[in-house]
Amino acid sequence: MNINKDTKQQLQKPLYKWTVHDLLLLIKCKVLLANVLPVLTSFLLALNILREGFLDYWMEFIFVLLGSTLVMGGALVLNNWYDVDIDSIMERTQKRPTVTGNVPLQTVLILGIGFTIAGFIFLLMVNMKTKLFAFIGWFTYVFLYTMWSKRRYAFNTLIGSLSGAVTPLMGWAAVGSILHKIPLALFLLLFIWQMPHTYAIAIKKFQEYADAKVAMLPVVSGITKTKYHMLFYIACLLPIPFLLASFGKVFVIVTFVFTMGWLILALSGFLVRDQWKWAHWNFLYSVNYLMIIFIYMTILTLCFKVK
Repeated sequence: MNINKDTKQQLQKPLYKWTVHDLLLLIKCKVLLANVLPVLTSFLLALNILREGFLDYWMEFIFVLLGSTLVMGGALVLNNWYDVDIDSIMERTQKRPTVTGNVPLQTVLILGIGFTIAGFIFLLMVNMKTKLFAFIGWFTYVFLYTMWSKRRYAFNTLIGSLSGAVTPLMGWAAVGSILHKIPLALFLLLFIWQMPHTYAIAIKKFQEYADAKVAMLPVVSGITKTKYHMLFYIACLLPIPFLLASFGKVFVIVTFVFTMGWLILALSGFLVRDQWKWAHWNFLYSVNYLMIIFIYMTILTLCFKVK
């Protein structure tokens, strides 16, 4: 990592400077919560569909939530530790405590490793399948995405998407076998969704990624090509609601219409002049798209028996 002189000086600030807010920035709280939600949803779904009782799995519920949160939090902290040099260049990341110096890099590294180890210990109390999926996600995000592909190759988004897509498999595996259409459909949903979501961010922050020399698709191949990629992946989401037909016709129709709305928004990108505003709207749509679908599924799971 190449750290500029000012950043090196900032990193010498004493440990007592850091706050709870700094810790929340280190674990990327919003990103972490968005990744824990699919774990929770898929766990509840598995109980419902496999007709298992919650009281028989309450310990697994606690351990899988604690373990997955700590493992993913550890991965995000390690991402902050490794990316301090490019974070100091990009405006959107300059308030992170690794850049401001509120938390020394050595402390960040210890926290990242500590969270990860603690998380895997909790997951070991669940079963090996859950731990395996957690390891796949952690290893992919920390080593294959953060340390290997992010700065070198435009396909880094595909690799990053894989790490985020294993979360429903973790929750489901705590209860039963993942060889079921529901967890596999949720895996596909998350994997595909992350592509246009990340591309929207990359277009919004095009200049920042270019300045930091991060190989995001808009920087490497241009914004127009990125829009075509977004269209392709959003179109790939259209069949997913039909794979989740167990939630009922209303769910399928609502989710399909919601996906069509996103496709229309993506198509409008070829007509707009304000690229940033268009990318921002796609980012907001993508976040709400995923949250609404998973919250909707969670409510249906808690209130009804899913086939």
